[in-house]
Amino acid sequence: MHWTVGGTGRLVQGMVGLLTDLGGTLRCNATVRQIEIDRGRATGVTLEDGERVAADIVISNADAAFTYRNLVAPQWRRRWTDARTERSRYSMSLFVWYFGTRRQHPNVPHHMMLLGPRYKGLLRDIFKKHRLSPDFSIYLHRPTATDPSMAPPGCDTFYALVPVPHLDSGTDWRVQAEPMRRAVAELLNRTVMPGFEADITTSLVTTPLDFQDRLLSFKGAAFGLEPILLQSAWFRPHIRSEDVENLYMVGAGTHPGAGVPGVLMSAKVLDDVVPSAADFVKARHAR
Repeated sequence: MHWTVGGTGRLVQGMVGLLTDLGGTLRCNATVRQIEIDRGRATGVTLEDGERVAADIVISNADAAFTYRNLVAPQWRRRWTDARTERSRYSMSLFVWYFGTRRQHPNVPHHMMLLGPRYKGLLRDIFKKHRLSPDFSIYLHRPTATDPSMAPPGCDTFYALVPVPHLDSGTDWRVQAEPMRRAVAELLNRTVMPGFEADITTSLVTTPLDFQDRLLSFKGAAFGLEPILLQSAWFRPHIRSEDVENLYMVGAGTHPGAGVPGVLMSAKVLDDVVPSAADFVKARHAR
């Protein structure tokens, strides 16, 4: 029996379908420049092109630190000030190389870890010293091991993920991306996929710069605030904004935390705390 799964992209398609079925409108490539606030209450957003979109509530699933620091004017932020976001500690970032091959590699399972020569030292370089090290560990993902529909017949698709420090490392990823890709390829050639580079048909590299510039993540951190004790669970940015009425957060940067289970839990909590249309009508009459 063969199951066609389709990857996490199917989750996105499912959410888009739910949104449109409920009468919502999806707008892509419409970057938000500012969250509009009137007397401490979110009233809509202004896009980069100057268009203003009015709203009773605003929900941001962008990085929470980026949202507060870049989209909410400082006078409306008593808790999540620039100083607080700056002194907070942020998670590692990621170097990810996506590639496809014209032949299959059945010896590679769906998930594989290739650990480097150091453990504690590498973690110290990433989280404490914010230094890009010459050695690294790799998480190798081969989704076609369980879902062949993720590649053309007889082909394979992969990504090799390397934990790296966020942009406080000062690494110039415009220069360093290709040397890192070559180092990853050399390790894979030497270990689990000898000669695979001759079969590569497509290749894409993402770096901490992509997390900062394309995904709008503060300092290019891949998972928002680092989950140390006083930045975990309740201590993370709350789903209902502590600073602005009718502003809500959801996703990895907020409570309860990063990872698919945490993000789905935050969505469930969001569904419980966002007021209904009836609540808004009552609130308007009360005012």
